[in-house]
Amino acid sequence: MFVVIAGGGRTGAQLAMQLLAQNHQVRMIEHRRELLNLLHRELPTEVIYEGHATDPNILKLAGLDKANVLITTSNDDAANLITCYLARTLFNVRRTVARINNPLNAWLFDQNFHVDEVINQADVMAHLIQEEMSMGDMMTLLKLRRGRYSLVEEKVPPGAKALGVPIKDLGLPDTCVIAAIIRHGQITLPRGTISFEEGDEVLAVTDDEGAKELARLLEPPSRPVK
Repeated sequence: MFVVIAGGGRTGAQLAMQLLAQNHQVRMIEHRRELLNLLHRELPTEVIYEGHATDPNILKLAGLDKANVLITTSNDDAANLITCYLARTLFNVRRTVARINNPLNAWLFDQNFHVDEVINQADVMAHLIQEEMSMGDMMTLLKLRRGRYSLVEEKVPPGAKALGVPIKDLGLPDTCVIAAIIRHGQITLPRGTISFEEGDEVLAVTDDEGAKELARLLEPPSRPVK
């Protein structure tokens, strides 16, 4: 996959390194001199293009007309919006992903500016903190579909309500799907007739309400229900 990243801050640089490690073709656009000095120490020189991502000439030079995805990660919401707009209208990029820095600007990041997906960092972080406060030992591994769903993990403690009950009889909502059970270091397929055992690591894809119900079923008896 050919990916162009607009914005060479910590987020953009880390993303570029991960994509390169997965053998994707990556181009990074950045204009700030202090960041360019750092980028040249972390990324191959041929990946980096100096200039403003809102300049169509720089976008053309970076090969945006051949890219599959544009990702904007700069700390300037206006620049992120403009770059997405240019990517679609001038270069016909199939997919755009934009970072939102100020949650108050979130309403602007829609199809009018040709933004396909948004990453609202402040909102995602706030939700993660709330979940850690309210979900006990449940850990959120990944946010899906703009944060509506999550991949969560929790270990089954002694005395949990769900112990010995077939998964199909737990009464979990439809929005909470048990994806896998790791038992004694091996992945077990979560068929409906299987029940949890003490020490199981449970992976589930769920929304907020489903996560709360799963957490309730996996609480140890000594922990008060929240």
